[in-house]
Amino acid sequence: MLQIPVTVVPEGWDEKKQEFVEPKIQILQLEHSLVSVRKWESKWCKAFLSTKEKTIEETIDYIKCMTLTQNVNPEVYNYLTKKHIEQINDYISAPMTATYFNEEKTPGRKQDVVTAELIYYWMISLQIPFECQKWHLNQLMALIKVCNIKNAPPKKMSRQAMASRNAALNEARRRQWGTNG
Repeated sequence: MLQIPVTVVPEGWDEKKQEFVEPKIQILQLEHSLVSVRKWESKWCKAFLSTKEKTIEETIDYIKCMTLTQNVNPEVYNYLTKKHIEQINDYISAPMTATYFNEEKTPGRKQDVVTAELIYYWMISLQIPFECQKWHLNQLMALIKVCNIKNAPPKKMSRQAMASRNAALNEARRRQWGTNG
């Protein structure tokens, strides 16, 4: 979860009351999760995880979908600064896991457009509990990848790899038994 303090009323001097004004700060608690993506996609009717750039309106709306804080005045989102947006984007991009993958690109293979419904399908297929929909989305995606890797049948060895493995085994047996062939 990310917490963003948003200054709604800056510290300053009130001319009418002739007094200092204390700053008003609203803390936004944000969670980048499948639930947030589903809310956003249901409004915009397009894939959130696409590579297309989002408009400012779409970005602010996603931040609203990420917000866990109750009863936030909609005006608060008007006070988000460029620094806030960068901080939120860094949070969205963070892997949030120690798991890493060696990505193998398959030439000519078309990637599916990833939507919330597709991720829910993966969760159901892999028997991932629905509590995980509230995880950081990158953690959930890592879990889905791990489940896919662990459930995949072992890859077949190439002829060259099999021949070199057999040659190494034969050489080890020759040394073990002291024979020539």
